[in-house]
Amino acid sequence: MHASDTLSANLQSVLVDLIELHVQGKQAHWNIVGTNFRDLHLQLDEIIDDVREFSDQVAERMRALDAQPDGRTETVTATTHLPHFPAGEVSTSDAVGLITERLDATVANIRSVHDEVDDEDPTSADILHLFIEKLEQHAWMVSAETRKPRKLAAVKQAKSASGRGSRNSD
Repeated sequence: MHASDTLSANLQSVLVDLIELHVQGKQAHWNIVGTNFRDLHLQLDEIIDDVREFSDQVAERMRALDAQPDGRTETVTATTHLPHFPAGEVSTSDAVGLITERLDATVANIRSVHDEVDDEDPTSADILHLFIEKLEQHAWMVSAETRKPRKLAAVKQAKSASGRGSRNSD
């Protein structure tokens, strides 16, 4: 199979975001400071390893489809959908938000091209689907570091309100 220009462009779009996510993940990994440093440092290693593998899979899939992946720095910088990562030290709590935002942006881009990819090449779409699943899992796990639990009182209040409604109907 020979990839169309649309399929090539869509896979290239995913590739540059994965490369940029890898680089930004390393930037965070090297420069985080603060509470739970070690846990986040190790968690970033897991994300970086997965993202690096995903970028390789996309590039190799492109080659299998006779498309030409472009992972050059200038291409990545010019075409990524990810916002810039701040220079210097970053607190662990800020890094959680920054990394979650970038994971979400990467997933959003993959989702935006998924259907067009699926129309032409279901195999590539299946690969992208697996990336979405894993990146969303990483986003959940990272964001849980700073997320506040739902208020138990709000749950009890909702149950109480629903119980009153059923008593009034008797």
